[in-house]
Amino acid sequence: MALHRNLIDGRDTAASDGALLDVLSPIDGLLFARIASGTAEDVDAAVKAARAAYEGAWSRLTATERGRLLIKLAAAVEGDAETLAALESRDNGKPLRQSRADVTALARYFEYYGSAADKLHGEVIPYLNTHFIGVERVPHGVTGHIIPWNYPMQIFGRSVGAALAAGNATVVKPAEDASLTILRVAALAREVGFPEGALNIVTGLGRIAGAALAAHPGIDFLSFTGSPETGTMVQTAAAKNHVGVTLELGGKSAQVVFDDADLERALPALVNAIIQNGGQTCSAGSRLLIQRGIFKDVVDAVAERFRALRAGRPDREPDLGPMINQAQQRRVQAYLERAKNEGLTVAAAGGIASDAPAGGYYVAPTFFAPVAHESVLSQEEVFGPVLVATPFEDEAEAVRLANGTAYGLAAGVWTRDAMRSTRVARAMRVGQVFVNCYGAGGGVELPFGGFGRSGHGREKGFEGLVEFTTTRTLVIAHG
Repeated sequence: MALHRNLIDGRDTAASDGALLDVLSPIDGLLFARIASGTAEDVDAAVKAARAAYEGAWSRLTATERGRLLIKLAAAVEGDAETLAALESRDNGKPLRQSRADVTALARYFEYYGSAADKLHGEVIPYLNTHFIGVERVPHGVTGHIIPWNYPMQIFGRSVGAALAAGNATVVKPAEDASLTILRVAALAREVGFPEGALNIVTGLGRIAGAALAAHPGIDFLSFTGSPETGTMVQTAAAKNHVGVTLELGGKSAQVVFDDADLERALPALVNAIIQNGGQTCSAGSRLLIQRGIFKDVVDAVAERFRALRAGRPDREPDLGPMINQAQQRRVQAYLERAKNEGLTVAAAGGIASDAPAGGYYVAPTFFAPVAHESVLSQEEVFGPVLVATPFEDEAEAVRLANGTAYGLAAGVWTRDAMRSTRVARAMRVGQVFVNCYGAGGGVELPFGGFGRSGHGREKGFEGLVEFTTTRTLVIAHG
């Protein structure tokens, strides 16, 4: 059985007390690996290693040299793609095609930020004729990264890749349910020549290692992706050290379908947006808002597709894999049971493949319609393959319903009317709006983040790179 240790200061390191955590595969619920159960002492060692790198070998590299290392890492990831994809599917449960897509995105993040590393330009401010005023972009210093289990590779790439490109040294705490691909990528980084301490990985429980990282006084900036509840605790801990935080939290994203929508184009996207990664996606399109005149037709068409969906083992390339763990499976099942107890109508449900292992954490995709806007299923993030549909009368009501939750991460608008699509898109209080599409293929280049309960700050794109810097103003008297 594989044993995976922390990576601290360039060395594989056991937890300070020797403790281990079991790694269960969501495919069958069976033990297949163990990881170090990191402690506050391990986090402290990692932060000190990062500080030494930031003040030493890492800081001596030019931006171009940092970028070249990231591009080398991208090539190493591509060379290891099949191994990484298989490991991700075993550890996380997602179908192999999705794991392969995540590997591709990870490599692309490293390419993108590697290419951008030497393009963080400053500016000159006109001031007195006797003074030169320059503003330069500089790294925060040591950045902490708390990575969730749903897209470990992608979120590692978009946050850690950006932080390293900007010149920060990093400490990463992966989710205890999905650490293995991050550890493997960190090993690849060591192989391609990253200096010791520039990238440190401490695995373990969130309440121990994650809490220690969030509260560590040696951290200069934090990136967290996860639940709003945990995000509040992370931000509170960081605030005691006056540390800035980027929070990418949950979502209850709406897809608005007007009566002139191209349904042939929309339907695959409407379904895929909720079953991708088993619905365990912050930006999942979990609400369908459908104009009343076509409500029944769209519901019937979506229901037909749902009945054909199957959850199953990743190597069979099912429509969706299992939930990440038993707790998440039970959480989704509890929402389904509550909805049925409230009398909500199941428009359609998929199934679980006959060859899915009995011990796996599978949930059949379920579609409810119609569902009132005030319903729990319309307001709370289920984080599973559960879709609800609500009718609306006109454009004004569509916008009100779309904006009518505590979240604000993403939205979709489906209409052939170009003027209406622009009006509605600009009225959405969300970080990303997609018109006649949804997700835009992952969009490494597209800034991503939310409003309200969905968090603050932006990751991805050049905006994400800027988040991992601050400014220094130089005032030079020369006359």
